[in-house]
Amino acid sequence: MDTLKNKIDFAVIICVNNANPNGDPLNGNRPRVNYEGFGELSDVCIKRKIRNRLMEAGHSIFVQSDDNRVDDYRSLRSRAEGVLKNVDMKKEKEFREAACKQWFDVRAFGQLFAYKGGDEAGVSIGIRGPVSIHPAFSVAPVLDRISSIQITKSVSGEGDGTKRGSDTMGMKHRVDHGVYMFYGSMNPQLATKTGFSDEDAKAIKEVLKMLFRNDASSARPEGSMEVHKVYWWEHNNPNGQYSSAKVHRLLEVKPNKEEPRSIEDYEITLKDLSGLKREVIDGE
Repeated sequence: MDTLKNKIDFAVIICVNNANPNGDPLNGNRPRVNYEGFGELSDVCIKRKIRNRLMEAGHSIFVQSDDNRVDDYRSLRSRAEGVLKNVDMKKEKEFREAACKQWFDVRAFGQLFAYKGGDEAGVSIGIRGPVSIHPAFSVAPVLDRISSIQITKSVSGEGDGTKRGSDTMGMKHRVDHGVYMFYGSMNPQLATKTGFSDEDAKAIKEVLKMLFRNDASSARPEGSMEVHKVYWWEHNNPNGQYSSAKVHRLLEVKPNKEEPRSIEDYEITLKDLSGLKREVIDGE
């Protein structure tokens, strides 16, 4: 199969209402914010959702979360050694090619296979992927729009039940409203190294519009997070007609009210660059 022919840039607008889009474990699982008060979703969080949607579409994924595992391997090492048991990790080139062919996320995002060797020398095989994902940031500060509520459980997690333990108390946090954006790019030069194809790019484009399907939790109830739009720019050559930064600046989202409460309270401006093919896709 031919690898990705032309450079691709993309952007995604996400709407959040009464949800915790990405909790920070170092801050009591409050929604992530930067020092300026803008909300943040880490690139790792976004890639996790892309991987989950790709798995649901039938693609083979190497980095599987425990609650979405589709095989019996409990660690990345056991999955690598179990699935590619006929490939010697010491033969780096052969192992790279086999891993990229086997797993969609390895040939898209890359992967580091670094394992201790016990009595023998360990292995460290790095694969650099052609698909890069930025963190998502809110277009307006959300720090003053984060609500925290105290919750209680109806029963203690431990003990004989005669007393309420400290574990019956807890906190939940949410962003009352926010609009977030993230960007990404696909590099044809790196695609030739991993075998990432135009068909793979189309598969990612398809799942970007449905990132939050089957993604509900107590922190993100159904309907509280949705993809509003996906913007897809395809260049006419492998190097790209323009830099990714210049392409990403074509899209501007800013609130047109002092206290926006829905996506209708934002002004979305999309500019053009000569000869650059673009596609605007509604979220699902």
